[in-house]
Amino acid sequence: MNKNVLALAGLALSAWAVDTRYWSQEGQADFEKGTVRKVALRNDGRLTLSPAMRELGDASLPYLFAAVAGPNGSIYAAGGPSGALSPVFELGRDGALKKLGEVPGMNVFALATDRQGRVYAGSSPDGKIYRLAPGGKAEEFYDPKAKYIWAMAFLAGGDLLVATGDKGELHRVNAAGMGKLWLKLEEDHVRSLLVDAKGTVYIGTDPNGLIVKVDGQGNPFVVHQAAKKEVTALAAGRDGSIYAAVIGQKLVGGVSMAPLMSPPVVAPPPPAQGAAGANRPASVPAMPPPASAPAVPGGSEIVQIDSDGAPRRIWMHERDLVYALALDSQDRLVVGSGNKGNLYRIEGATRATLLGSLASTQVTALVRAGDRLVAVTGNIGKFHELGSGLEASGSYESEVFDGAGFTQWGRVHTKESRNGGTIRIETRSGNLDRPTQMWSPWTELKEGRVVSPPARFLQWRATLSGGQGEGPELTQVDIAYLPRNVAPRVEAVEATPANYRFPTTGATILPAVQTMTLPPIGKPSMAPAAAAQNDGANSPSLTYARGMIGARWLALDDNQDTLEFSLEIRGAGEQTWKPLKDKLRERYYSWDMTGFADGRYQLKVTATDAPANPLNQGLKAEAVSTPFLIDNTAPVISELAASPSGNRFSLRFRAIDKWSVVTKAEVALNGGDWRLVEPTVRLADSKELEFQLLLDRPAPGEVTIAVRLTDEFDNQSVEKLTLR
Repeated sequence: MNKNVLALAGLALSAWAVDTRYWSQEGQADFEKGTVRKVALRNDGRLTLSPAMRELGDASLPYLFAAVAGPNGSIYAAGGPSGALSPVFELGRDGALKKLGEVPGMNVFALATDRQGRVYAGSSPDGKIYRLAPGGKAEEFYDPKAKYIWAMAFLAGGDLLVATGDKGELHRVNAAGMGKLWLKLEEDHVRSLLVDAKGTVYIGTDPNGLIVKVDGQGNPFVVHQAAKKEVTALAAGRDGSIYAAVIGQKLVGGVSMAPLMSPPVVAPPPPAQGAAGANRPASVPAMPPPASAPAVPGGSEIVQIDSDGAPRRIWMHERDLVYALALDSQDRLVVGSGNKGNLYRIEGATRATLLGSLASTQVTALVRAGDRLVAVTGNIGKFHELGSGLEASGSYESEVFDGAGFTQWGRVHTKESRNGGTIRIETRSGNLDRPTQMWSPWTELKEGRVVSPPARFLQWRATLSGGQGEGPELTQVDIAYLPRNVAPRVEAVEATPANYRFPTTGATILPAVQTMTLPPIGKPSMAPAAAAQNDGANSPSLTYARGMIGARWLALDDNQDTLEFSLEIRGAGEQTWKPLKDKLRERYYSWDMTGFADGRYQLKVTATDAPANPLNQGLKAEAVSTPFLIDNTAPVISELAASPSGNRFSLRFRAIDKWSVVTKAEVALNGGDWRLVEPTVRLADSKELEFQLLLDRPAPGEVTIAVRLTDEFDNQSVEKLTLR
């Protein structure tokens, strides 16, 4: 596709910029800004149909925090907050959802099932484990004397492992409910727990992000310390790999680092200080919270521990918080996150796919039961099945594009593979910065062109349907557009100090004895100390050049068109503007003022965007400077006289300048050095000054006295007299 030669057929030339522009979207970074609905986004920038997802049931609970598969194929889930009792739900293999029973406590963060299919629930923040008897009655099974029960898992022999907080303990409980402290760590929380196919125990901690392997005697060995603080989930692959999801920035020196992003967090009240954490602030792990809760900074990463124990990071996200991990039937890692309800699939260290976004904002648990993979969610607590097939149809909705003004839309170019399916592109436009009912409706392209009305903002939508294999794929969308040409603006014109000049374009600037850096245009003059710190970004520094004067101007163009300038000058009392310079691209100019009579002048700057627009279609703007003075005439020395007075003499003279202030008077005796003298009023601040002073006679005999005056424009006059 040659973007430089594409044009919009039938477009009227009047008042439109000449260059066709393109809004291009390709790659993961661009597509992540939009909204996917039943569409998957791979990290190589491919949009495809997502795996089929369907809602299985609604628990009518704000959050489902925990889920587990039973031996009969049912899936159990529980959550909160729910007052004094937390319900436990059963989703049968037939899809029927029912409340199995209730356990005391505000939240249930952990569930487990034994070989007999009995369900165990860990309540928080009262930190007890209940077993649901047939009929749903909750019986207290074990009390670890902890505040939180974060995870539970059964060992092959039938003992139950219980991960707790706020003291960082792992308990081991037998079938009779008799338990003991099996492992205590110098961590606030044992946040996640896994028993792999070989019976090896792994735990994840908070706040130091440790992944710990525990042997049969309860001895810990850290296999990896993650860069983030909280290990929220663990999963095991068929090849012996262990996967760990880690979120949040660690504390540095006991003080939280500045947040990177702002996903929502959690809910439970701060835990009591444990003995192991006496020298550090208590940490509360991040659980999916109400949307108004404070933020956990730091995003997420997933670490893979290979079967030989070597760790490597295989995925990371700056915004999403990963709460759940599971392996699908093909042993691919599936990731559930908040706070957009995103589901990802990780296939090695180089391939990751955003499978889709659920309506609920957090995916809090993933459970595999046979070939089924079920996601449970928070905000709102629901069950969703991730199927093995593809959705029949799905859509991707782009971010809103800002044309920065009234804009004409053109042809749409795509890179796509239909694979027997269809891809339909629609657009809508409007002049509000977000789509509302006051935008145009979604409208399909006509012969590949956008038919949505010209406006400032545009959005496109792609609907993918049908196909074979992975179905249709979309990898790039380019939309041609032309902003309406807007006239440039000349917002300020300023004359520069006399006897200084801007550098000539393209010339080599040699070091000068005197230079001047102007403040930003339109700003008041600065004191010398402040001026020395100014970078003069609006125009280059000037160099001293006798007889030169200049001007600079501030000109803007909303279309970013190339501008060209012409300058005209007019003296006070004159009726017509006289050309000074045209076809300037710089926003400054210097000229020789000695060719102009003394007096006040104004400068008119006319800007045109003609260089960037069709012939005769450029637009203009102009601005006039405030009056400025040109003075090429030296001040006059009058009434110069001297009279002896002993070994001294008295000198008198007057200084007069028609146009500018006399800034300096100097005296030299017998050709010696010039010495500054003060007027009678002491201040050199007027066009007329009087001088009276006594001077020491340098030597007996004749004395030659020279007087030199200088005005604001560096014009000088010299007179002398001889005293005998």
